[in-house]
Amino acid sequence: MDIQAIKNRFGIIGNSPELNHAMNVAVQVANTDLSVLINGESGVGKEVFSQIIHALSARKHNPFIAVNCGAIPEGTIDSELFGHEKGSFTGAVDSRKGYFETVNGGTIFLDEIGEMPLGTQARLLRVLEAGEYIKVGSSKVQKTDVRVIAATNKDLLEFTYNGRFREDLYYRLNTVPIRVPALRDRKEDVLLLFRKFTSDFADKYKAVPIQLSEDARNVLVNYTWPGNIRELKNIAEQISVLSKDKNISAEQMRSYLPDHQYSNLPVLSGGTGNVSHAEFANEREILYKLFFDMKKDVNELKKMFFDLLQNPSMAQHAPVFTSDSSNNIGQLNTNNAAANGNYTQPGSPVILHNAGNNDIHHHEDVEESLSIVDKEKELIIKALKKHRGKRRDASLDLGISERTLYRKLKEYDIEDL
Repeated sequence: MDIQAIKNRFGIIGNSPELNHAMNVAVQVANTDLSVLINGESGVGKEVFSQIIHALSARKHNPFIAVNCGAIPEGTIDSELFGHEKGSFTGAVDSRKGYFETVNGGTIFLDEIGEMPLGTQARLLRVLEAGEYIKVGSSKVQKTDVRVIAATNKDLLEFTYNGRFREDLYYRLNTVPIRVPALRDRKEDVLLLFRKFTSDFADKYKAVPIQLSEDARNVLVNYTWPGNIRELKNIAEQISVLSKDKNISAEQMRSYLPDHQYSNLPVLSGGTGNVSHAEFANEREILYKLFFDMKKDVNELKKMFFDLLQNPSMAQHAPVFTSDSSNNIGQLNTNNAAANGNYTQPGSPVILHNAGNNDIHHHEDVEESLSIVDKEKELIIKALKKHRGKRRDASLDLGISERTLYRKLKEYDIEDL
């Protein structure tokens, strides 16, 4: 089948090799019943690929439904997908059909599959392997014939290592993987997309189409686009509506682009080096930065403490923490201590001798645990204690959603405090 005709039909713009490869895989797998896992960052258009697969399959005249697993509360997702019987839980005043019953014979697209709870994953695995499911509150096994297409912007294989995603489900879904490239990996398509969006918005708002200078085009192409096509479309609309001068210079273009070209979050060594902005956005990466900063501060405090034990007279000249604006790394202001000859150079060993009534005879550095799981659990417990068990306040303090906190409590077997 002609790839360009499919692009025109579904409004896909671009000719990059990565995009064309993803399109070819989607077309080849469409007329089968194989499960498909679509990988790609947020905003790259994963749902469009699921629609292509359904439209080119033998199920094209049957229902298609897209379900965002991350948008459904954990307590109701089983009911949404598999249905429930009357009285099966509080508020179940009537029986209800789930998506796997109403879409029988068609295709269901499960977006953000990485957010699906483990219990629901077990139910989904049974559907994929045996075509069977059981409604919530029922003991009757029901049959369904639904093709499952899943999508994620997470590394599901990594999730299987830390127990957040079932390994058997991962390999069952990943029968045919399709990777939708990020916009920064298809730079040749950026200007094509921008021209299409600005032309559409010019028609919509009855305005003059935007024209870019050569430098402005370079700025547009070389931007990293963490929000991908969704972000590009938003920028195109902003410029079309807000710009009085329709001939856009490089400086004007920069004024519309968010100031997040570079991330301040840490890059983990030992990887491929190709870490996406979407991965940086999740809570685990934010915790990495927090833990590294905490470790640095603790080591500085330990150093200062042992210096004071070694020379009690240093108390009046104790080092003061200051901030170096060039690198935002905590520094010790050692002017007073150095002037009195009491300051130990950074990196030099701290040796404590038995002096006076000091009962410390030996000091040994003990490496603290850097386990992300342990630290994450510890922070959650501290937040719950601080807010007296109020999950909403604790989740706001931690910077995560209340639903994510609830999942973490179950994952780490933390009881309400």
